[in-house]
Amino acid sequence: MRTTVINQFDETVRRYSEEIAIVEEGVKVTFLQLGSMAMKIKKEVLSKGTVKNKIIAVLLPKSKEIVATDLAVLAAGAVFMNIDCKLPQERIKAIVEHVCPDRIVTNTELFKKFSEAFQGCEVFCLGADYLGGELVVWKSETDSLIDTDPFCIINTSGSTGIPKAVVLNQRSFMDFIDWSDEVYQFGNRERLGCLTPVYFDIYVFELCLLLSRGATMVLLDARYSTFPVELIRKLQEERISFIFWVPTIMVNIANADLLNGVSLPELKRVWFAGEVFPMKPFLYWYDHLKETQFSNLYGPIEITLDCTYYIVEKRLNEQELLPIGYPCRNTDILILNDNDERCKVMEKGELCVRGSSLAMGYYNDLERTQQVFVQNPLNKSYPELIYRTGDIVYQREDGEIMFVGRKDSLIKHSGYRIELTEIEHLLVNKCKLVKNCCAVYPKAKKEIVLYYEAAEEVERATFYRELGKLVPKYMIPKYFIKRDTLPQNANGKINRLQLEEEAEKAVRRMG
Repeated sequence: MRTTVINQFDETVRRYSEEIAIVEEGVKVTFLQLGSMAMKIKKEVLSKGTVKNKIIAVLLPKSKEIVATDLAVLAAGAVFMNIDCKLPQERIKAIVEHVCPDRIVTNTELFKKFSEAFQGCEVFCLGADYLGGELVVWKSETDSLIDTDPFCIINTSGSTGIPKAVVLNQRSFMDFIDWSDEVYQFGNRERLGCLTPVYFDIYVFELCLLLSRGATMVLLDARYSTFPVELIRKLQEERISFIFWVPTIMVNIANADLLNGVSLPELKRVWFAGEVFPMKPFLYWYDHLKETQFSNLYGPIEITLDCTYYIVEKRLNEQELLPIGYPCRNTDILILNDNDERCKVMEKGELCVRGSSLAMGYYNDLERTQQVFVQNPLNKSYPELIYRTGDIVYQREDGEIMFVGRKDSLIKHSGYRIELTEIEHLLVNKCKLVKNCCAVYPKAKKEIVLYYEAAEEVERATFYRELGKLVPKYMIPKYFIKRDTLPQNANGKINRLQLEEEAEKAVRRMG
């Protein structure tokens, strides 16, 4: 019986020892070499004592080194937490202070850059060439772990100014891998076009395919997102068979007509998730890659990867919306109305999830965990948790689930999940630039717009400078609009709906 994901790598290394595990800008690493790299790093990580079920933060660029480090952490029986090394120092400091990792793995350059964020932490800097030298035999130390032990932590935006650290366990990843094998029949030796940042759950799934199915991870640098012509060329050169991307880059490729005359015969499967894929650019992909299978997946980070899926088996009309489909195996979807009753067919309600895919909660944050991981209101007989996603959906008569939107201030922007209230909190309480503010996200333009109250107008550059110290660039609003007072609803709260409607018109005028 399997109890951990990492112990599947033992068989993978034995079976595919001389096959390629990682491709990074021309450098190829075999499974035997990758296992050796991980063992050398694990030795260093364990030099300060046991780390069973302890959190180890990993702050490294997307590279063979971070893949090997994640494997080393798992082999040591610990839990990895990859951190975006492009974040502002204050953001990294907030993550480290909140989670309090047992150790941090980074490199010398990043240690110097973020030394303030690492104060009081045990830091290990990768220095030597772990790919060179004598090969070390791979061996994991996970016999004492069980399947409900944590596997990784992924940070996401939080409404209080502190990122939420979502804890995902071993069983949920094994369950998702088994489901994906059953439905999609992944072959061993898939070649993955890994464009996703290493702090996203999609990367973790790609890592799981490497260690459990012998897949090759072709690491694609973030710069390819800016130069999609090179990205398409890379897919051809590397004979990529599977990609799992957020739709934004795919929309850009469609808008630039970059698939015209291009042959991608090896690309058998395309998954996309994280945001709505507009139908017109989707159909561009569908029409140009007729031998490729396309799947729309849905699921917040609090669900291990995704909880629903839709395989596009026929050409849809341009006026239609892509369904988010049907529940994944071993996952139950509840669509509840405001009275916590199950919605009827075509009735809109909140999508809630139960099953093994649920995260364990938010690390060091029991209060926020209990707000969304709640007792199933349809079950009065025994304890049973569900996760309330905050997403509004409805189910059609054919059983397909359709996504409508959010019921709160959480948005998906360019594939990133953002709590708009976090931006507001930081501006008022940390930056102290404004007296009051409200961030909205008009759907037509898909840009963050900030309405604010202040004694006098604040320069756009000031907003960028001060917020840039605290949050990544994708969280900084594009438009800033001063108001003498923000409108209120009948309950005395800021009228977000009115501001969203105003923003739709305002951004059209401003371009």
